[in-house]
Order: sequence, then structure tokens, then C-alpha cells
Amino acid sequence: MNANTNRPTPIKWAFSVSTDHIDEELRCYDEHLNNVRGLAPETRRNYKRVAGCLLHWKFTDGAVDPSKLRPADLRQFLASQLDARRTPSNASLLASGIRSYLRYRRACGDHIDGLTAIILSPAHWRLATLPHALKAEEVEQLLDSFRFVRRWPKRGYAIVRCALDLGLRAGEIAGLTIGDIDWCTGMVTLRSTKSLRQDILPLPVETGQALADYLQHERPPSSNSAIFVRRLGSRDQPITSCAVQKVITRACRRSGLPRSGSHALRHTLACRLVENGSSLKEVADLLRHRSLNTTLIYAKLDTPKLSTVPLPWPGSES
Repeated sequence: MNANTNRPTPIKWAFSVSTDHIDEELRCYDEHLNNVRGLAPETRRNYKRVAGCLLHWKFTDGAVDPSKLRPADLRQFLASQLDARRTPSNASLLASGIRSYLRYRRACGDHIDGLTAIILSPAHWRLATLPHALKAEEVEQLLDSFRFVRRWPKRGYAIVRCALDLGLRAGEIAGLTIGDIDWCTGMVTLRSTKSLRQDILPLPVETGQALADYLQHERPPSSNSAIFVRRLGSRDQPITSCAVQKVITRACRRSGLPRSGSHALRHTLACRLVENGSSLKEVADLLRHRSLNTTLIYAKLDTPKLSTVPLPWPGSES
């Protein structure tokens, strides 16, 4: 086998050739992820991207037959992907994506137990890092940056406020509809959540004002119920989670901030709550974490309580 002619395509690349048998395999795989495992759309897209890259590399010229996969194939594939982008997040995505696809094929009756043993997850020490949050002056700098935007400034400002004040994920912002806002009681209902459940949160005044300003003065007339819409030809469609991420990322870059993305704004909200005396349970409820363990990373920011934890140094007077 010539490594130069059969080199795996990095995940971020687009496939130049699409084959029907691989498309059908990915469609069935996506149905399994959705109907059997109940994964969120973004997670399914990531897993499909990994599986698609592997299948296009190995089975472009023939039917998809996982029994033909060998440990050496997976090692070569993983090595090439990591050479293209050697980051912990990419390594975790590759390991999780391939492991998920192999589990699916095992559920289909394929005997591939020997392949999963060679896929090792990268080392990741829980709670080893501090969450990266924006400082108060950086938040003001980010919000003020929309005064200089010519295209859709009110939409971008409202999107950032949703992430900053409510801790919404990009997909949750994109999934907001006009009917989700109860203007009389000041509540917002979240339906497109990562946990696939319905949540109700209080709507801060600043966030409500930003949404109302966008709806009244900038949102194009549309029969679509989505709050944030875009026009494609003669049709109006909700914006995607990727579009939300781009709005936030561009605003951060425009402001000269080192951190970008909706997750950085979620961290900012959580850190602000902890600093103002909120309990970890309250933070977990607002961020809608499935487990309180996910919220434990913010305990390291509670300096007053942490100061009571260390014991006196041996031999000291205190």
C-alpha cells in the first residue's frame, strides 16, 4: 500500500468525492446516534465527520466492510489525523468518534472487539485547569464592539447577551423561537437543549431589552417562528449553531480578546455567579449541567471558602 496515495484526509477538509454507499452508511449511523443513543445534533455531526473521514479513506472503492479494518489501519488513520492537528481536543474527538462508530458496527453484528482495544483516550486530568472567563472590563469591551458593526449589530448584540447573561450554548441560542419568550412573566423556555429536556429560566432585563430591540428594529419580516432568522433565496430559515459561534468569535476578535466562543461566555457567567456568592448547585442549575461534578471546576474560584481549607504549616504560630 502506498502511504502517499492512501493518506487519510484530515477531518477539517471537505471530501472531493462522495459515494452513495458511504453516504447511506453514514445516514444509518446518524439514525442510530439519534434514535438509540439520543445524542445532541452537534455531537452527532462530530461523530459522523470522524466516521466519514475513516470510511472515505478505507472504503471509497468498495462496499463498507468493517471486517476488513485492521489495527494497523486505525493506527495509520489516527497518526495522520493527529499530524494534521495535534491538539488534545482533536485527539479526544478522534478517539470518541471512532469508538462510537465501532460500537455501532458491533451492534449491527460485526465482530470487531479487537479494534476497540487499540483506541486509547488521551490523558485528561479532571479539574486540572482553571476555567477561562472574561474580566469585567473585557465584557464591556465585547458589548461595546457592536456599536461599530454595520451588518446586523442588534442581532449580534442580542446573541452575545443570551450567551453572557443566560449561559446558553450556541445550539440553544439558534433554537430560540418567539413563542419561547414570555414577556409578561419575564421567562424563557429552552427546548433545544443538550440534555434533550425542556428548561425554564428567568430572562434578565438587559437580555430581554436586547432581544426586543432586535425583533422590533432589525429582524426581517418572516413567517418563521425562530427569533434569529436568515434568508436563503425566497425562504427564511433559523440561523445555525455555527453561525452563532461565528458571531461570538468575530466579536471577541474585534475586541482583541484572547478567548472566544459561546463556551467562554458560559464560563464568564459561572465565574461571576461564584464570585457573587452563588452555590455550586445554583450554578449547575443555571448552566443545566447533568451532573454536579461538571460544576466542580468553579469551586477553585471561590477564594474566600478555599482559604479555610489549608491546614496550618507545621511549626507555624497559626
